[in-house]
Amino acid sequence: MELTQWAYALSESMLSEALPRRWAHSLGVAERARSLALVLGEDAALLESAAVLHDIGYAPTIATTGFHPLDGARFLRHKEGADERVVSLVAHHSCAVLEAEERGLRADLEAEFAQERLDLRDALIFCDMTTTPDGRRTTPDVRLEEIVSRYGPDTIVGRFIQRAAPEIHAATARVERRMAEAAGGPQPM
Repeated sequence: MELTQWAYALSESMLSEALPRRWAHSLGVAERARSLALVLGEDAALLESAAVLHDIGYAPTIATTGFHPLDGARFLRHKEGADERVVSLVAHHSCAVLEAEERGLRADLEAEFAQERLDLRDALIFCDMTTTPDGRRTTPDVRLEEIVSRYGPDTIVGRFIQRAAPEIHAATARVERRMAEAAGGPQPM
């Protein structure tokens, strides 16, 4: 089975009934990933697969540590034998290392999972942080505010996402610049 077909089927089986809103978000993130095909070339299917799988660690049947990037990546590697590049993107999506640090899991995350290339990490950050929990498009500012509001500013997730905000904005800007360049738009100064 093709990588993206497998990824959609697995994500749907793990999230659609148990966590329908998380499934809607994952579909929206994957749709956003497809919109980046022009700048990703041969890695477009890889990113789309990671995008639809990025939140699989929330699935109740595999959530063990309570840290979804780590739970999802471990499941994908050990139970599914997934492509290591997909596993790495899931493990480190959206500045996960900062949340891992808040949870005392940074050493585990970094020891178990290598980082993927910066351009692909940027692309997944862009896709995740420009998609609402319901799968619609949004801006990084609105998405960050929504996360802090939902979890609270003094929670693990609230603290982490506030620390990650500068990198999220930088990654988004890098992706938008690449998209503009690929479309023949104005070049940044």
